[in-house]
Amino acid sequence: MFGRRSDGVLVKGGDPMLRITSAIMKYRYDAMVNYLLEVDCEGLDKFIAQERKNGISFSYMDIAMAAVVRMYAERPELNRFTMNTRIYDRKGISISLTVKKSLRDGADETTIKLEFDGSENIYQVKEKIDSAIKSNKGTDKVNSTDKTAKLLMRLPPFILKLAVKFVMFLDRHGMIPKKLIKLSPFHASCYFTNMKSISTEYVFHHLYDFGTVGMFAGLGKEVVKPVANKDGDGTHNAKILQIGITIDERICDGLYYARSIKRIKNYLTDVDALKENFEINPLPLSKKEQKRLKKEEKKKAKNKN
Repeated sequence: MFGRRSDGVLVKGGDPMLRITSAIMKYRYDAMVNYLLEVDCEGLDKFIAQERKNGISFSYMDIAMAAVVRMYAERPELNRFTMNTRIYDRKGISISLTVKKSLRDGADETTIKLEFDGSENIYQVKEKIDSAIKSNKGTDKVNSTDKTAKLLMRLPPFILKLAVKFVMFLDRHGMIPKKLIKLSPFHASCYFTNMKSISTEYVFHHLYDFGTVGMFAGLGKEVVKPVANKDGDGTHNAKILQIGITIDERICDGLYYARSIKRIKNYLTDVDALKENFEINPLPLSKKEQKRLKKEEKKKAKNKN
């Protein structure tokens, strides 16, 4: 309430136009900007082949998610979100992903949310992805998000609508329970959808007005396109990975947005750069958190004595 949230730190100052834009475009779907990211698969395939010799099987999705995590660590302004005309620095990096429990029509889907601090290298990102998918794939697997969704669906339609409106009210005013934010796939830095896994081209997915997701990435199957030769003489056919990116333009200015997307492309072109861990700069603590830490320190000192 009054600008305080458990999942973000209020941004003070900054570009006044972004705050005004948030007041003009109240809904996230009003502020959507689409960008098609195209990457030559040569570097990706080379990295995947090298790692396969070491017994590690990478997918394009693994690499794309690692590139996005690293981009957020380097370009934290893109990890912001807007709520009730205010802009917040998000605490941590989180990526939501929908997983089909089995590849057949009518099979249930589940949603997982992966948490990162931004220091992870590509191997650590992959380990988290594999572990989460393994523990959620299968018709007999039910996670906390599934249980919450099934509980809500037991409500009559009019009560369900009222419940959703009430939760959205709590969210706008910073009163939504921390446990609910942790469960919600709609409260994340980015939402991924892997269209390539079902042999479908990329999509520009809409942004949900519920929650805080500021970017949606729709990874599609590869296409073969003519591209210019590096020496500038003629063209050749190349395998191109396409990712449809949708972003909330109220988060940052166009230049910052463009340079951030370029960083993703750079990492997808030079994957070896993701092998090393990244040194992160933590967000400044709020006054409330500073007081809590001081109390804990005093309590520890007292127990030692």
